[in-house]
Amino acid sequence: MPAPDLLLHVKDLRKSFGGRVVLAGVGLDVPRGCAFTVLGPSGAGKSVFLKCLAGVLRPDAGEIGFDGRPLGFDDRAARAEFRSRCSFLFQNNALFDSLTALENVALPLEQTTDLDDREIRARGLEALRQLEMDEHCDHYPGQLSGGMQKRLALARAIVTRPELVFFDEPTAGLDPLRRNAVFAMIAKYQRQFGFTALTVTHDVVEALVASDRVALLDHGMIGFEGTPAEFSTSDNPVVRGFRDSAEALGRSLAAIRRGENIHPDDA
Repeated sequence: MPAPDLLLHVKDLRKSFGGRVVLAGVGLDVPRGCAFTVLGPSGAGKSVFLKCLAGVLRPDAGEIGFDGRPLGFDDRAARAEFRSRCSFLFQNNALFDSLTALENVALPLEQTTDLDDREIRARGLEALRQLEMDEHCDHYPGQLSGGMQKRLALARAIVTRPELVFFDEPTAGLDPLRRNAVFAMIAKYQRQFGFTALTVTHDVVEALVASDRVALLDHGMIGFEGTPAEFSTSDNPVVRGFRDSAEALGRSLAAIRRGENIHPDDA
């Protein structure tokens, strides 16, 4: 049985699409109150893994436990409780362009609670204030900068006061400065509000700085799990291949400049 301080317990999770195996038996334990990041290259199955956990996709096999309780896909009561205690921040923010910032944030409360309109508005404004967005409550997403849209999406994710927030590639398509800002934002508010953060990303440097624990998803399985310090010093060949890819590229480019022939598999 998982330890009582674990919020999320995953065992032998499997998912295939048309015979193509994406998850080949993933196991993971996420401690309560932790900033946990799952790393991996593009196409490794990170987003599929996250969506299976969040109930967006149905896994083919495996076990998921939340707060010590089995989370069966067909267990309506367990799934409803899980949804009421979690939220999901999509990589493209998934904001509604036709709704104002306040209306976007209020939507989860309208859909999942019995609060009256006045309380919903008050809680929506409070979530915006906490992320320094209250002055823009009447603006539409298209009137906001990319960073403000990301904060708005996070305000919507935390307005229900979740215990677990899933972040799906939150820095996809962003330049280095904006990637840093997004990871700093997640770390800041994760500590401020005390929720457990489970992030999937391929941004190694930023994730190592902002996370309490990291795991590496490779070929549908977890190839490493530990602290950022352990990841940075690991001799695991899978970890080294992913972590040190920039250094390998530098060596290949140096060899090319010297006129050496480089085989594609060595690059």
